[in-house]
Amino acid sequence: MTTLLINSVYRATEGEGIHIGIPQIFVRFQGCHIGCVNCDSKETWEFDPAFTKSLDEVMEQVETLSQNIIKRVSITGGDPLHPSHIPSLVALIKELKARNYYLNIEAAGTRIVKEVFDQVDFISYDFKTPSTQVRTSKDLLLRFIQEYGHKAQIKAVVADKKDFEAVYDVYHFIKGSVNLTTPWCLTPCFEPGEAFPMNRFQQVVQLNENFGLPFRVIGQQHKWVYGPEAKLV
Repeated sequence: MTTLLINSVYRATEGEGIHIGIPQIFVRFQGCHIGCVNCDSKETWEFDPAFTKSLDEVMEQVETLSQNIIKRVSITGGDPLHPSHIPSLVALIKELKARNYYLNIEAAGTRIVKEVFDQVDFISYDFKTPSTQVRTSKDLLLRFIQEYGHKAQIKAVVADKKDFEAVYDVYHFIKGSVNLTTPWCLTPCFEPGEAFPMNRFQQVVQLNENFGLPFRVIGQQHKWVYGPEAKLV
């Protein structure tokens, strides 16, 4: 029997990136070793066996939430691409595709997993900015764009000018190596206690203008609507 570590399965509207506003089912894996210091879902880090579910249980939840109306699933985490998750993740993808779901996966930007990326419809690939204290390899990012940029977005959380400049530097490096058509999205981050980071959002918009408008600046809609601490929204 295939089992998975699943934090939650829920229906919500996509809150960030180029698909913002689209209703979908989220399947959130439990377990992550990446360690972004500004992560807003640290409760998903522990590889806790108490979160074990069978593939049948997960699919039953997806189908119940879908009601055969919502046929999009976003696989997130945690880190669904952690090596320990891959066998069960592949089984989940095969089952979802057999039932004609459109699949997005949230990738942390730390690895390329061919057996997963080849099967999904869209990949949201992170570039980790300095404020996360996690490093994204620009060579790995270039390889990802060369292989999967036609069905992906690059997404970066931006806290300040240093973060913005780090994204711009790697964008400039990538653009010098490929015909770049993959959309890049900047997400102004929420700090603890903020209802809406208006000043930071304005700063990122202005920086984008100053640097020639290479990016789409897209905030986290679910945090505006429900507040930065709300879960399963």
